[in-house]
Order: sequence, then C-alpha cells, then structure tokens
Amino acid sequence: MTDVLMPQMGESIVEGTLTRWLKQPGDTVARDEPLFEISTDKVDTEIPSPAAGVLKEVLVEAGATVQINTVVGRIDDGASGSGAPAPAAAKAEPAPVAAAPVAAAPEPAVRAPEPAPAPVAASEDLGPISPLVRRMARENNLDLSAIPGTGAGGRITKADVESYLARGAQASAPAPVAAPVTATAPAPAPAPVAPLAAAPALSSADVAPVAPAEGAKVRVESMSTMRQKIAEHMVLSKQTSAHVTTVHRVDMTKVAKMRNSRKNAVKERYGFSLTFLPFITRASAEALRAFPIVNASIQGTNVLYHNDVNIGIAVALENGLIVPVIKNADEKNVLGLQRSIADLANRARSKQLKPDEVQGGTFSITNFGSYGSLFATPVINQPQVAILGVGAVEKQVVVIDDAIAIRDMAYLALTFDHRLIDGALADQFCQRVKSVLENWSEEVL
Repeated sequence: MTDVLMPQMGESIVEGTLTRWLKQPGDTVARDEPLFEISTDKVDTEIPSPAAGVLKEVLVEAGATVQINTVVGRIDDGASGSGAPAPAAAKAEPAPVAAAPVAAAPEPAVRAPEPAPAPVAASEDLGPISPLVRRMARENNLDLSAIPGTGAGGRITKADVESYLARGAQASAPAPVAAPVTATAPAPAPAPVAPLAAAPALSSADVAPVAPAEGAKVRVESMSTMRQKIAEHMVLSKQTSAHVTTVHRVDMTKVAKMRNSRKNAVKERYGFSLTFLPFITRASAEALRAFPIVNASIQGTNVLYHNDVNIGIAVALENGLIVPVIKNADEKNVLGLQRSIADLANRARSKQLKPDEVQGGTFSITNFGSYGSLFATPVINQPQVAILGVGAVEKQVVVIDDAIAIRDMAYLALTFDHRLIDGALADQFCQRVKSVLENWSEEVL
C-alpha cells in the first residue's frame, strides 16, 4: 500500500488545496499518471501518482485544504502482505495531529471545561479550515460555526476570525461598564451606554460590503485558491521587504539585430520562437555573478549568499501568476535559456509543472513588456531580495553623439529590498545588465 501525500510546492508553502481528483476509488492508475490537482499561491497543477496500482481510498475530498505531507489517499500497489498493516500505520500518523490540541492540555484540572476542541471538531462540516484558523479558534475558545466565512466557498479565513474577535471585544467592552452602573444607579444610567456600544458595531469594516448589495448591480464571486494565496503572498512581501525600484533605459538595438537574423532559423530548427527574454536573462545571470548580494536572501540578521543562480520567470496564467525556476541559469546560453523558458511556460499553462520547478529561485524576472507596458514596479518574490521587470522593446528617437537616431529601446525596472541592497549597488547591477545588452556579441546559433 502506498500513501499519496500533499506535496510541498515551494519553500514557503505549508498547505495546499486539493481542487479535483482525476481518479476515483477503484480506478487503475499508472506510476506518474496525473492523480489529482492542487492549488497553492505558487502553482496550480496536476500531481502524478507515486506508484502504479489501484486507487484504494480517498482520504481528503476535493476542495479541502490540508498541510503538506498529509496523506490524501492510498494506492494498492499489489503488496498484499503489507497491505493490512499499512493503513493501520498510516492512521496512526494523523492521530498525533488530531490529538495535538489535547496534548497541549496537560492541566485538565484547571482547563477541563475548555470548550475549544469541541467547536473546532464540530466545524468539519464548514468546509476546509486552515491549521492557522483552527489554532486561533482553540486559543480563543471560539465556535467556528458562529463565524461567517468570506473565503472561497464560504471558507473561514484568518481575517474572518480577527474580525469576529474584534467585534466580540467591542460587544464585551461595555458589559462591565453597564453592570456596575446598573448595580449602583437606576436603569437610566445604562440606557445611553447601549447606543454607544451599537455605534462602533455599525461602523465596523465588516458592515461595509453590505452597502453595494442594496443596488443589486454587482456580481459576487469567490476568489480562486491561487488568487487568495497570491494576495497573501504579495501583502506578505510588502510587509517584509523595504521595496525600492530603479529604472534604467537600455538600447536593445544590437540584441534586436541578432534576434531578427536568427529567429527564423531557430523556429525552423527547434520549433520555438526566439524572444528578447533569454537575452535579458543571460545578461542578468552575468550581473548576478558580478553582484552576488542581489542573488542573496535574508534570514533574520544573516545574509544567505546562494552559490547557484536560479532565475524564476513569471508566467501569466488564465487565473493567476506562477514563477517557475530555471536552475543554474548562468550555465546556459541564449538558446538553452529560450528552450527552458518556452518549456516551463507551456507546462505551467497545462498544469504539468513538477514541485521542484517552482522552488529554489534566487532571483526573478517578470516580462510585462509582452503586454505593451513600458515599465512598472514589480513586487519582490519572497524570500528573494530583488526582481527585474522588463518593459516593451520599442523603436524610439534618441540622441547619440549629438545626432538623432532611431533605436530599439526598453526600460528595465529593478525592485530591490533596501534592507540589504543600497541604491548605488542596485544601479551598478542594472548598469552591468545594460552594458551586456548594449554591447551584445554572443552568437545564438
């Protein structure tokens, strides 16, 4: 019997949502055949079967969010001798997880009547509840069934719990005031207190969304799991890094000439188009070797200098964004980089990426120029300390040696973490990228 686990799809990912089973109990499955789909902030993809056999049981239903390495199903791989003990051993594993709240109560004499575990356990019919929300419910003795969920499919989020706690604090604050007043004075004293207690509740943030509903001119849709995770990841990045963006204009004329002279041959020989992106990736890899601090990350008060140059390339999806990683990008030439970019982008859009292809990045590049944008201020992909934004390559009138010329120009925008990288160093990095591109001499074929 083989356990099917929820994989970790990135170094910062602790949970994933199982969105759909591609096989049903009793179905035969081959090793590496797509078994189920998951969604996280880094990837929305199909997960292959770890073994060949028959899908024996499904332990996590579609739509549920569980922690990484959770057993979501089991495959009967034909090892009947170990078939019986395997489920028993597997069931023994989740037990400590489910029993974790109980283990945290070695003081039953004091906390015996604690109602927390019961509401959390009783909330299983509320849909997928993240471990963080469950822990908050236990710590605050909350009944999750009393909390309205605003997440996908009515899922209760961390913000819902915090909002509920805030409302509870407002509601409970006047109570001690009202009680003494009632005890020492006639009823008129608490009368003004009740309206005051009601006023903050009516002006709280959770009442605001009700207003647009009155017009009945809006359509409400739940965010996809990927969109929710992207939102959380972007907010976390802004809260973590001191974002600063520097923009440099680059003359791409030599690169454009090289590309134009080789793109037909590349398309005919290899079957993929030659774009500007691999040239910029090649130049970035060289600059990262020259300025290793841009290829680093921060861990507490330590700086981690990565030996490998692993460049993530942002890929736009129909319902979000994903950043697959080109490992050891500095060891590839333009043709190798273009092949990797095309392959990763195609498999990202067809949900065929593997877990290790969306983690381990040390630097990222986002090509918003493919949609006509001249420049933007991209958000750093944590735990990295910089991201390069590439604007559209356009012909512009420029002045060169006091003469007017028409050149292929583009803007490169480097967003960097000012906690670690100073402006002068960021500009030196950009100047190295600019120099490589403006003086391009490396052959493509």
